[in-house]
Amino acid sequence: MKVQTHSVHFDADQKLLDFIQKRLDKLETFYDRVINGEVILKLNNKDGIENKTVEIKLFIPGTTLFSQEDAASFEAATDAATENLRRQITKHKEKALSH
Repeated sequence: MKVQTHSVHFDADQKLLDFIQKRLDKLETFYDRVINGEVILKLNNKDGIENKTVEIKLFIPGTTLFSQEDAASFEAATDAATENLRRQITKHKEKALSH
């Protein structure tokens, strides 16, 4: 799957980009018709430890799936967002098969 990654106000290192790509590639095991994905990494000014935000958009035929998660690290936020997208993909497939 082709993934575009945007980091806002900082430069993401290659290790983080590879981690995100690997997590999103695992989503293709649940639904192989994913066209591409877009990931936005942000450092927000919230108080507290969870100041890193990951937004993921997955483009699939007929719809776009979206997930946004905040966490203490980009890796934890990516894990939570991909888990949310996995549930959305499963629900989308069940709807498609029932029609």
